[in-house]
Amino acid sequence: MSTFRPRFRPNRRALLQGTGALFAGLTFLPRFSMAEEEKKLNFYNWDTYIGENTLAEFTDATGIEVKMDLYADNDELFAKLKGGNPGYDVIVPTNDYLERMIKADMLIPLDHAKIPNMTNIDTLFQDAQFDPGRKYSIPYMWGTVGIGFRKSAVSATPDSWKVLLDSDEYAGAISLLGDQQTVLGAGLKYLGFSWNSTNADELKKVEDLLIAQKKNIKVFAPDNGQDLLAAGEVKLCEEWNGDIKQVMTEDDDIDYVVPKEGSLVWQDTMAVPKGAPHPENAMAFLNFILDAKEGAGIAETIQYATTNKAAKELMPDDYKNNPVIFPSPEVLVKCEPNLYLGEEAIKQRDQIWTRIRAS
Repeated sequence: MSTFRPRFRPNRRALLQGTGALFAGLTFLPRFSMAEEEKKLNFYNWDTYIGENTLAEFTDATGIEVKMDLYADNDELFAKLKGGNPGYDVIVPTNDYLERMIKADMLIPLDHAKIPNMTNIDTLFQDAQFDPGRKYSIPYMWGTVGIGFRKSAVSATPDSWKVLLDSDEYAGAISLLGDQQTVLGAGLKYLGFSWNSTNADELKKVEDLLIAQKKNIKVFAPDNGQDLLAAGEVKLCEEWNGDIKQVMTEDDDIDYVVPKEGSLVWQDTMAVPKGAPHPENAMAFLNFILDAKEGAGIAETIQYATTNKAAKELMPDDYKNNPVIFPSPEVLVKCEPNLYLGEEAIKQRDQIWTRIRAS
């Protein structure tokens, strides 16, 4: 059950003014704490889900060289590590996959004493149901899934999942995410059910709905729904808020809305997998990521909502007060996180998704 999150394109942002000296004044671990490890860190991350200069600045500040490999979705991450860690020190799982990895004994506990910048984490994210006490993770970014649309191409603000999932008004001009979790979840919310439902009857209704709607869907977009929208190839798309925010900065005809039925609210985390060859360096890196100025630079680059309160305070008002990035409490109360529902539930949804795609 994949939770795919396409990431930004590097030309879609202007860096925070003055970030050339971002690492000035940062709080790092003392160098002696890493003396016994070679100065290397192996980072496994979503595509371009980091600040433009973050890794270079970490190297400048600590002497630790970073090698970053990329994965496309949580399924790929999980599969890569399930049989044993091939050498990664820091990974970036979404909350439900973090919980899955905790239960599978794939992570090591964090040494909070070596991550003093955890005090910068917003109160809302200092604890988590999926990781009590933040034993295994630090929060990274969070956001929603909703509808990106071209304002000039729609008859009214598409504030319901109906326009994507149960209508022919925009036939052939719709893209959905190429991921069963988000598509099935949207269908469940539209029909009035929980995003995390495991009820066979409810899931069958969603399956039937999506099979009937498939003729009106242009594409299940694996990585480029926002690009299709920007290019005018679709009029509406199911997308991650950060991806739409990025194209909104280039085209004021594009907008984003969380449907009135509710949606997904997700949280990405950083964790250290078992077998990490450089665990001390990993703690130093997590501490670096949580620095206020560094966190602000990352947030400005990727345009997702930061969980770092100190970083948020350094951001401009058009970030802090933007409802695309930070939805109102009235919107969020209708949204749900992905939960790890167990292996049988994953298998159940995989089978449904296979039938939908094959129809």
